[in-house]
Amino acid sequence: MTNHPTAIIHDSAKIGEFTTIGPGALIEEGVEIGPGCMIAAFAVIRRGTKLGEKVRVDSFCVVGGDPQSLGFDPSTESCVEIGDRAILREGVTISRASACGAVTRIGADCFIMANAHVAHDCELKNGVVLANNVMLAGHVMVGEKTFVGGGAGIHQFCRIGEHSMIAGNASITADVPPYVMAAERSEAHGLNLVGLKRGGFEPHEIRDLKHCYRAVFFGGGNLRRKAKEAARETEFGATAVGARFLKFFEGGSRGFIQSTHD
Repeated sequence: MTNHPTAIIHDSAKIGEFTTIGPGALIEEGVEIGPGCMIAAFAVIRRGTKLGEKVRVDSFCVVGGDPQSLGFDPSTESCVEIGDRAILREGVTISRASACGAVTRIGADCFIMANAHVAHDCELKNGVVLANNVMLAGHVMVGEKTFVGGGAGIHQFCRIGEHSMIAGNASITADVPPYVMAAERSEAHGLNLVGLKRGGFEPHEIRDLKHCYRAVFFGGGNLRRKAKEAARETEFGATAVGARFLKFFEGGSRGFIQSTHD
């Protein structure tokens, strides 16, 4: 463990071996930082935050700050957990959860670029990438290996499915199914084919996803009902990924993004 002499570290903080803490960094009470982490100059790690192994927190990040909610009681005991090898670039802000004992959770191998904001009670699964200035409102769930483009804003309580892609500056106010590209104002723009191929999905899985996507999004109508009907047919959801796509429509409270082009 290497701490710069100007770093401010609470006596109750637990710092793993081979972790470095830079000039002017603030580590508050009850913080747990795993081995091999790098906390850069002037980063702030608020009370109760837990970092896994080899996490990088760049300058001027604030991790574990109070939720940006007028009704929040600062005495609430909640926290943030950051998974192994996550990278938080300059100026990232991550708020702790809003309820006692609850957690805002960032998965392993996530990459959160400069000035992005993750609000209270969000959950990012493993391998999520948030580009610069992304804004996640409270209670947003982002599936694994999803990419969110710079400046995109996600409404509270939205679900973003795994391996999906959100375009830069998009405004997302509804759920985005897994494997789908979303852009503009909650618009579906087909499957994330480039991401699927790079992710090692098999051709037969992609074919099944294409059939499922067309069954749900083409021709208008109630997407939840159409997904349920497709799930009953043997020609749709023949693979695990296709079945996962259809099952996504069973949940959620925000409705779903809509296709503007058949």
